[in-house]
Parts: sequence; C-alpha cells; structure tokens
Amino acid sequence: MDLGLKDKVVLITGGTRGIGRAIAEAFFTEGARVAVAARGDDGLRAVEAALPGAKGFSFDAFAADSRAELVEAVVRHFGRLDVLVNNAGASYGADAATTPLEDYRRAMEINFFAAVDLALRALPHLEAVGGTVVNVSSIWGREAGGKAPYNAAKAALISFTKALGDAAIRRGVRVVGVAPGSIRHPGGSWDRRVQEDPEGMLAFVAANIPAGRFGTAEEVAAAVVFLASPRASWIVGTTVVVDGGQSKMF
Repeated sequence: MDLGLKDKVVLITGGTRGIGRAIAEAFFTEGARVAVAARGDDGLRAVEAALPGAKGFSFDAFAADSRAELVEAVVRHFGRLDVLVNNAGASYGADAATTPLEDYRRAMEINFFAAVDLALRALPHLEAVGGTVVNVSSIWGREAGGKAPYNAAKAALISFTKALGDAAIRRGVRVVGVAPGSIRHPGGSWDRRVQEDPEGMLAFVAANIPAGRFGTAEEVAAAVVFLASPRASWIVGTTVVVDGGQSKMF
C-alpha cells in the first residue's frame, strides 16, 4: 500500500532512540524527508548517518525557547512541515500520595506542555499543506497503573488530542494519537526489567498482555506512519491503542 508520504517533511521529537528512532526509520522507508529532534548530539549524528538526507536538531523539550526555535529551524531547512510527531517524553515520580509536586510539574512539562507548545507553533505551517499532528501518549493515560505524574500528563495529552483534533480539522489539519502499551526495545525501561528479572517479566506478560509478549517499537511506528498518512484521512481526534490487548478499557 502506498501511504502517500514520499517527500513529506516529518519532524519527530525524541527521535534518536526507541520508539522515536523506529518512527524516524519507518517514515524514511516511506520516502519522507525526516527531521529528528533530541538533546544528545551523538544520537542525532547517528540518525543522520543511518538515514541519508535526514537532519538532526538539538532540542530541549523543557525549554520554551528551544521549542520555539525547533519548528522554525525545520521549516528553514526543509522549506515546509507536513507532519509533527510529538514523541518526546519521560516518566517521573511513583505513588500518587508520596510523589512531590515538582515531579508532577516536570512530567507535565515534557509529556504535555511541550507537545501542546509544538503543536500550536506548527499549526500555521501544517495548515498551509494540510498536514498532521501525531501525539504519542500511553495506555497509562487511559487507566490506572504506572507512575501517577506520567499517567496524568499522558491523560492530558489524550484529551488535548481530541480537543485540538476537533478544532484543527476545520483548518485542514488532522490531529491524532497513539497510546502504546508495554514496549520493549534495546536500552528501554522494559528491556532493563527483563534483564534484571526475566522470570518476573515472564509472569508479568502472562498476567497482563493477552498477545503473550511485549510490543516492539516498530509496531508502534507502523501505527504512527499510517495515522500520519493520507490513507487515514477520516481518522481525526482519536487516540489509537497499540498494546497487544494489554489495556482493560474498551
């Protein structure tokens, strides 16, 4: 299936490792022109070397001035912006009753406010080309489990995806989301847990994931690329779960 993404300019935040790197590679395979944004220069250079024509942009998701510069830098370099993938994120805190307020603030800044800021800054450029925003949230934004600050931030992102989706489609821009479940990739948190406690993780999978295994970054990337494409033109404002049946909500 031709997804119609050839020569589209795609910006992926947190695009140098894990799910973000898989998303960058999937868009590249579809013929898109790829921009990745992250803090580590080594990771950015590695993506540029692996994906000819891709461009890395140094980026701090916590800093408003860095977010403002990022969108304009991408447009200056490529001449346009067709797709924004808000993938950058991080987990903070633990139990809701004991996690300090600062951890909630940090979780909201990187997982929610950064995505909102970038989406709003990108909107005029996306409107000019009929573009798309894809927000990467989590199944833990839909139900209890995991760390409370992270859950709250991802829940806010899912809500924002619906709200901006309803508003932006009237301007010709689609906003959609994906909510991954437990995804194992090299160097990721689930990979570390498997290394530390393989028997415990086998039990976790058996008890929680009907598909019988962890998901892969490539499986999330496949959903993101499809949702960003013209083939998904009638999907607006919704967040698609990619979790092997793990979440309990319907």
